[in-house]
Amino acid sequence: MNMSFVLREENRALLERVRDMIRNEIMPLEEEYQAEINKGDRWQYTERQAEILEGLKAKAKAAGLWNFWLTDSDKGFGLTTVEYAYFAEEMGKTPLGAEVFNCSAPDTGNMEVFERYGTDKMKEQWLKPLLEGEIRSAYLMTEPDVASSDATNISMSCVRDGDDYVLNGEKWWSSGAGDPRCKVYIVMVKTGGDDLPKHKRQSMIVVPADTPGIEILRPMEVYGHDDAPHGHMHIRFTDVRVPAENILLGEGRGFEIAQGRLGPGRIHHCMRAIGQAEMALEQMCKRALQREAFGKKLAQLGANFDIIAECRMEIEKARLLCLKAAWYMDQGDARAAAPWISQIKVVAPRVALKVIDEAVQMFGGQGVSQDTPLATAWTHVRTLRLADGPDAVHRRQVARAELKKHTQEKI
Repeated sequence: MNMSFVLREENRALLERVRDMIRNEIMPLEEEYQAEINKGDRWQYTERQAEILEGLKAKAKAAGLWNFWLTDSDKGFGLTTVEYAYFAEEMGKTPLGAEVFNCSAPDTGNMEVFERYGTDKMKEQWLKPLLEGEIRSAYLMTEPDVASSDATNISMSCVRDGDDYVLNGEKWWSSGAGDPRCKVYIVMVKTGGDDLPKHKRQSMIVVPADTPGIEILRPMEVYGHDDAPHGHMHIRFTDVRVPAENILLGEGRGFEIAQGRLGPGRIHHCMRAIGQAEMALEQMCKRALQREAFGKKLAQLGANFDIIAECRMEIEKARLLCLKAAWYMDQGDARAAAPWISQIKVVAPRVALKVIDEAVQMFGGQGVSQDTPLATAWTHVRTLRLADGPDAVHRRQVARAELKKHTQEKI
């Protein structure tokens, strides 16, 4: 089996342009952008924040560095998933990277859903402004009262009433729903009774964020941080009426849509995590060469040589596994790709957490403070071990695929 992880020449040049913009234009503004979050209303963009973010987005768009995530599409650059993985890694090196190039989650997954499964009306109303980076969106799946790692538990009521569906229930960890630019939700709901096969009971429906009956209860905090102005919101729906035409593909198609959405998204998350690990290793090395203790550079103390070497090797292994999962995705067989995606979904966050933690240790007290990006990076990557399926669910999928090689029994 010929497996290639090579970038085509024209895309290698494109990646270099992205890398250059991240290093020379985005990273120098990171600290100033973050400092603006605590000024005034944390859930509104300050004038300077908007100026920084929209200015960078305008530069990227003008340079044609936009919507790389549109793999295998005539609307984008036609990158393969393998090729896009390299771009995602670079964008993961800065908190602003993904949005500057219009490659942010959950928008990329939502745009993919609109492009694949949306009506012409949805594409005009929602996909078009999302592709232009004019609005943001959220994906609402997880619920507070059920174990949402088993998506067959999703229970938000969605009942047909004439020309509408009526939604009642709560969602939480609705990432991006706190952003004042968030205008539309894609919501996983229950439309079928328990008499239906368990994977035919759920559906996805498009809900404008300003629909009456939607109440944002609170932002969920990640280790004490609310991630403003993006936010992971806890939302209540009370008799929310949505036109029946807003259901995607029809009742009972939710799982089908979810699998089309989540596969590429997991790879994107993992490669961004590898980018965060690369930045942490770079910061660790610089610190080790600049700081002295006990008359020596930190690099020469204790096991720091070994720690740096282990981090480099772990990153390389994780990247190769991610590229292999991306290659399987490019072959067009989602079932064959699934165990590889599950493997990298477990491995990449683990590796990134290990590297970031070692970098924190090298920085000492400064490493857990607001004076480096390491503490924030750690909380984001730790969350990734739960987002898009917790480790245990993905390990279960990997084990089932392995066991099936040796038995005809249902695993």
